[in-house]
Amino acid sequence: MIIGRGWCSSPPLPPHMASHSQPASSSSFSYFVPRDGSGSHPSSNRESTSTSKSTSTSENGRRHHHHNNTRQRQHHLPPFKPRHLERYYARQNVTSRRPLAMGQVKELDPLWQDLDWAIGQMLIMGWDGTEVTPQIRSLIEDHHLGTIILTAKNLKSAQETAKLVKELQTIAHKAGHPKPLLIALDQENGGVNSLFDEDYVCQFPSAMGIAATGRVELAYEVSKATATEVGACGINFMLGPVLDVLSNARYQPIGVRATGDDPQEVSQYGIAAINGIRDAGLASCGKHFPSYGNLDFLGSSLDVPIITQTLEELSLSALVPFRNAIATGKLDAMFVGGCGISNPSMNVSHACLSNQVVDDLLREELGFDGVAISECLEMESLTHELGVQNGVVMAVEAGCDLVLLCRAYDVQLEAIKGLKLGVENGIFTKERIYTSLNRVLRLKDTCTSWQTALNPPGISLLSKLHPSHMALARKSYDDSITVIRDKEKLLPLSESMHQEEELLLLTPLVKPLPASSLTKSILQAKDAQRLAPTPHDTWLHREKGAIMSGEGVFREFGRSLARSRHGKLLHTSYTANGVRPVHENLIHRASCIIIITADANRNLYQAGFTKHVEMMCSMLRTRGQKKSVIVVAVSSPYDFAMDKSIGTYICTFDFTETAMHALVRALCGHIVPKGTLPGTLRKSKKVLKSRQHWIVEEYDRRRDAHGLEELAKAVARANTVDLGHLESMPAACFELSKPNVEEAHFVVRNSSTHALYGFAATYFVDGIGILGAIFVDPTKRNVSVGRSLHRRALRHLLTNNTNNNKQRVVKKIQLGTSFPGVFLGIPIDEGGGVKSWFANNGWDVQFPKRLTNLAIHDLSGWAIPEGLLQSIQRANLSFDLIHGLDNAESVLGHVAANANPEVLELYRSALQETKACGIVRAKGAGDALLGTIIICRPGSPLATYIPPLLSAVDEGIGGVLAPVIHPGPQDTLVLQGLTLMGVRQNKAHKSAKTVLSWVSFYHTPHHLILSCACWDFTDDLMCAGARRRLRTCHGDGV
Repeated sequence: MIIGRGWCSSPPLPPHMASHSQPASSSSFSYFVPRDGSGSHPSSNRESTSTSKSTSTSENGRRHHHHNNTRQRQHHLPPFKPRHLERYYARQNVTSRRPLAMGQVKELDPLWQDLDWAIGQMLIMGWDGTEVTPQIRSLIEDHHLGTIILTAKNLKSAQETAKLVKELQTIAHKAGHPKPLLIALDQENGGVNSLFDEDYVCQFPSAMGIAATGRVELAYEVSKATATEVGACGINFMLGPVLDVLSNARYQPIGVRATGDDPQEVSQYGIAAINGIRDAGLASCGKHFPSYGNLDFLGSSLDVPIITQTLEELSLSALVPFRNAIATGKLDAMFVGGCGISNPSMNVSHACLSNQVVDDLLREELGFDGVAISECLEMESLTHELGVQNGVVMAVEAGCDLVLLCRAYDVQLEAIKGLKLGVENGIFTKERIYTSLNRVLRLKDTCTSWQTALNPPGISLLSKLHPSHMALARKSYDDSITVIRDKEKLLPLSESMHQEEELLLLTPLVKPLPASSLTKSILQAKDAQRLAPTPHDTWLHREKGAIMSGEGVFREFGRSLARSRHGKLLHTSYTANGVRPVHENLIHRASCIIIITADANRNLYQAGFTKHVEMMCSMLRTRGQKKSVIVVAVSSPYDFAMDKSIGTYICTFDFTETAMHALVRALCGHIVPKGTLPGTLRKSKKVLKSRQHWIVEEYDRRRDAHGLEELAKAVARANTVDLGHLESMPAACFELSKPNVEEAHFVVRNSSTHALYGFAATYFVDGIGILGAIFVDPTKRNVSVGRSLHRRALRHLLTNNTNNNKQRVVKKIQLGTSFPGVFLGIPIDEGGGVKSWFANNGWDVQFPKRLTNLAIHDLSGWAIPEGLLQSIQRANLSFDLIHGLDNAESVLGHVAANANPEVLELYRSALQETKACGIVRAKGAGDALLGTIIICRPGSPLATYIPPLLSAVDEGIGGVLAPVIHPGPQDTLVLQGLTLMGVRQNKAHKSAKTVLSWVSFYHTPHHLILSCACWDFTDDLMCAGARRRLRTCHGDGV
């Protein structure tokens, strides 16, 4: 294995390049080391937080539910900087900043100048009932309501849903709405679905169930299938995915709706789901900002759950998926929760009513410019504490664009009145209203048009899709079933039980899922609308969570299991009353007992009952009786994940009918369960696979140089990606010997043969520790050589004392370096194993910034492209060439402000090589320095540290290296000009070839191809400035 990367701050692609296909690349990552409660980020410049549309939307809409269209959107996301959180400390008593309007009133349809119309677009409302009521009609016609939320109480079937949505859209169209209604739906899968139709709508696993398969691509496929199905019924706005990090899984009602407790894993699956929703033509909504994954519940049902983590703690975990999703530029909306926040820097009663949360944290710090949606303001705690009118005004003032009021008509009218009073009282201005209106209208443009809204395809499309979606659903559930332990080899039952032996099934009383056949049959048999729980986000208090009803939930599962094993099955329920005589009698009869639990950490009676039964069976086993116990967690896998006394433990992640059928197949041996524990639980299992520890020594040039060169050749020959430059790499490549750089390198070696099994290079410059590269002998992989080197290198970099006993301040640790540039990052086509290894060892590998090396192989035939010089001249750009440190003050200052410390060292080295290297400067008006680039003659001493130049020095390769561009409106043209001047110099120096190295994809090669006509990609690398997670985590030995 070979790893090497350099950190780079990565601005987003310009809008006109957002959909341009890019070559494969490689990545680098960084690791923040907090000090005295603060941290730092290597980037010193904030980026713009605006969002721009690059194309207009036609009447037919830009996306359709059955088309895979793409859109171009740009989000300039600044890196999250913990030191910026000081602003919160200073601004707690400052009045809220009012965001600037995205468009003036005159830019909108004249209809929107009527404040009543504008206010109607800022509300999202629902109602109870499966038909259009006079109340919801009035909200659309008289109050111009622009967004409707549907729940299970509104939906009978797919066909009835399509009919209902079309009727709502027709009412809006006839009432003169310029744009269709947004129709929002919770359809998270697992146990949280609103639309159920066993003939046309498929049931898929929960978010955690999908993560249990270990297949990120499945999250995309399932979310796209789900969105396509509801889109066929007229839904255009999915309230998902859930981006919460379940950092306190034992007591959180969010449960399996979350992917897990690893922020990077949550990011991966969440972004895949966003892409699936997007490609199905629907808008997406991340939730629940800032986090529902670690809440404290204080007491009564009127108490609001509280986030007690500090902002620094949230930034390292809970906020990571939200930040990463925003960075993609594909997230349309954000659901802001109603929880409180109580920590030293923030005291907020409801997050969605706080400008510190919405305006400061979500908008400014994370750069989100989509639609912000409030929690439902009908929740008891808010109405008792503030009243709906004050609540809706506070939500808008905080920065929310859509205010949610679920169902009570009188409360909804009160909210509309509250918004009007807010304007009349001067609490917020009309411009503030139009800011939100612009965002909502822009959202509508992404997912609907009158053409699609009035013509949902309905059953005709669903009928075509149903067979393939059913196969996907079955495969997803089969792959999600997870056997965490099976110590006694009880699975499958056919191998551990005789057919005549009795099997006992013990199940808890749980409430039927709102979107299920059982609920449907109950509603059809009785006038029992009150039994259908509301699927929208409301607080599931722990005390309430223990009060369940619905004994028939697992009845069909028992029947199916009995049929499948062709044997007798006994089935009864258990409650908080514990083990009763009926249970004892059945346990004595049965040879094997299956106990179902559903969130036993919140429903503690289930945990007590299960432990009691296990103890009874253990005692009976000592008397020679066969009493096997299998525990199945049908919701949270954390019920008994760490309890080794439960010998056989299976997880299904939900108890829908489809999940229970998959469980039957797993129990009876029809499938082999492949699922894994989510997040850190999965990784904790991986740690056990490799326990060897190797002696790690400091690198000795005289002893180890030859061995390092042989190791590099072995790595190059064994790798699937092209690492040919390592064949001729001298060991001296890693030894910079620069006064501003501390360096220490480490080896794992065979002391008898002197062969090197592994090598790690580390550097420390300007407060940044760098793990520059790790080599592992291909024949010594998977035996912990890489893990031993990794651990030793990090321990050295985190040490505050140097070998000379000098104190140093470690601001952060990054993986990879551009100087020496042996490797800037993991090649994206290496298969994912190396990337996964670093992710398992705690590195953030989510959003790499791509870097590339390019080459002109025949410089003799190169000519300046026509028109490029004229473009540069029209832009009033000028260029000059300097050598030596005497003229370098402005250059070094520019590089220090716009690049990383190792790039600054590269520039210093280039300036010292006055005969072989020079710096081209680009200047604008008033001699303002806009950009720089290094040029190297063939045979430059810098080639020792730069593999593309080193690989064939004798071929006469010139270099154009490390462009550093000051961000601005002319940056693309500046890069083109610098490249042009560098290539001209190389050609003048009689170079046969020229290499352009370390070009970020912000300065996309697309422009270089335009400017120089004949670039070829030689190395494609990813180089990302992502921090390393602070917890200790080691993966498989590499």
